[in-house]
Amino acid sequence: MHVFVNPTAGRGRAGRRQAHIFRILAGCGLEMEIHTSRFAGDLEAQVLQSVNAGAACIVVAGGDGSVHEAVNGILRADNSAALGVIPTGTGNDFAKACDIPLNWEHATRLLADRINASEVPRKIDVGRCNDRYFANGAGIGFDAKVTRVAQSIRLPIGDLVYLLAIFKTMIGGIVSPRMRITADDYAWNGPLTLAVISNGPWVGGMFHIAPMADNSDNILELLIVQPVTRRRVLTLLPKLMSAGHMQEPEIFHHSVTSLSIEANEPIPSQLDGEVQPLQTNFEITVLPGALDLL
Repeated sequence: MHVFVNPTAGRGRAGRRQAHIFRILAGCGLEMEIHTSRFAGDLEAQVLQSVNAGAACIVVAGGDGSVHEAVNGILRADNSAALGVIPTGTGNDFAKACDIPLNWEHATRLLADRINASEVPRKIDVGRCNDRYFANGAGIGFDAKVTRVAQSIRLPIGDLVYLLAIFKTMIGGIVSPRMRITADDYAWNGPLTLAVISNGPWVGGMFHIAPMADNSDNILELLIVQPVTRRRVLTLLPKLMSAGHMQEPEIFHHSVTSLSIEANEPIPSQLDGEVQPLQTNFEITVLPGALDLL
């Protein structure tokens, strides 16, 4: 079993917990090869190398960004491997979507039990955006700007970092670039605050953005938000936390299997909370059952 740790995940919580995680796994009789991520993209490269070398069981101790890198490493490899997740990040949205306990010690023991029992992995859908894969969701527009700001905040405040990032992002105003969206039998052409493509129900740890999302149903959930003011964002935030936003007039929802988005200017985007380079074109599709989850 290859165990990958991102010591900076969860504002350093993963690094502080890694020795205990290793003790739990070893105490369950599991043999491990341990890998440590040193910089952004390193975990993905190490997973890719390990899977190509024959590793069939990949375990990641980290947050959604670590899962994102691991999924891209596995799916880019020539061989196949199953993924186990020990949630030690800030939001842990993927873990919540997969009903993985957020108590990291409990999750570690359950994962060890499943591996020892040789349980059959679950099949999980994965999304693809251009040449990158995403496990939980993609965001284009305002939420990607919020994600970039959140990554710059070092305060140890857990999920609240995303709420603080929203307030900081709004100081500069809310930009609504024009986007052309075509998705199966749906089309949109006009200004948007954001477009969210969800494989799982949660984003930012505390926002129940797509309550209908199920990462094993072979579809993605598209939510688009028309231009809104800063005051309107403040009134929508409590609804986003409680999944009470779906009937709001600015929000439109469609279930899709693929879609194309074209913006009139390069705009920010994020995949699983990882900020991507500015782009104008996005080709997104679901890959049913592409990931084996332990």
